[in-house]
Amino acid sequence: MITIGQLTIRKKRKIRYFKKKRAAIDRCPQRKGVCIKVHIMTPKKPCSARRAITRVKITNKKMVTCHIPGVDHNLKKFSTVLVRGGHPNDLPGVHYKVIRGARKTDIQPVYKRTSSRSRYGVKNPQRLHRLRYTRGKGDKIYQQYA
Repeated sequence: MITIGQLTIRKKRKIRYFKKKRAAIDRCPQRKGVCIKVHIMTPKKPCSARRAITRVKITNKKMVTCHIPGVDHNLKKFSTVLVRGGHPNDLPGVHYKVIRGARKTDIQPVYKRTSSRSRYGVKNPQRLHRLRYTRGKGDKIYQQYA
């Protein structure tokens, strides 16, 4: 029930809007973008490493800092990438990740992966000789990186 004091309030109560975590990709699961700068960043205090980072201009004209997962990459300026949400815990200000091995993008998969292959865009190397687009040379493609 509403009290008399609440009835006398002139202004209505405002609806509280919460800040979106991944505002730059506008309710989409992924967005395509172009790399503007590729560099290395060091993590927060207890960790010590060198993480690969890229600055990406997404198709909706927003600039975003993205983490490049996996070992080694082939990105340079003006490479096209697919961006998704998710952040590494020890990198402040980095709230997005690059998807490895996505179609129509310039970044290659991590070919040496045998476990967690789907995160790094790697097909099953035992199955590759049957795939049509490799024309029977699937094993050779993966063995040159091993």
